[in-house]
Amino acid sequence: MTPAVLTSPRLILRPWRDGDGDAFHALSQNPAVMEHLLPLPDRAACDAVIQRIGGHFDRHGFGFWAVERPGHSPFIGFVGLARVTWEAPFAPAVEVGWRLDPSHWGQGLATEAAGLALAYGFETAGLDEIVAFTVPANRRSQRVMERLGMERDAAGDFDHPRVPDGHRLKRHVLYRIGRGRWRSGISGRE
Repeated sequence: MTPAVLTSPRLILRPWRDGDGDAFHALSQNPAVMEHLLPLPDRAACDAVIQRIGGHFDRHGFGFWAVERPGHSPFIGFVGLARVTWEAPFAPAVEVGWRLDPSHWGQGLATEAAGLALAYGFETAGLDEIVAFTVPANRRSQRVMERLGMERDAAGDFDHPRVPDGHRLKRHVLYRIGRGRWRSGISGRE
């Protein structure tokens, strides 16, 4: 199945293309981007992520879309939805996530793109709830979650099982939004 293309006034969320790998690898080597993420040490690791994203789209009909900013850049990062496949107290779940080039930070683009992903998740994929998580120090991403209408679930904070014990990125905070809250937030903005 070919992934849907999602659009907003400033962005296109689209399937990954040949050539996105170079830009994704460069993004993944940027210390500001990776400050709160485990490293992707080389091009092979980045290519493996892209392959997993493609497989997720094939299995579920959604995933992390490549983000294009027409007139600015053909690839500024990725945004989308993914099933949580590892053991977590809140699983089964679908997460919304993003990773954008810092030259595009501070312009509301992560919120805009993630809003498209939430709309797809609730309206097209029929999800009842979507979660998001990050490390406590990542206030920038937490502010995006809050602008999306997500609520912090402090009781749901967890140690990420894919992060080594003792690592500074082990602890994560959890945010949630249900379809009803999302719908009421949309109608409140119209």
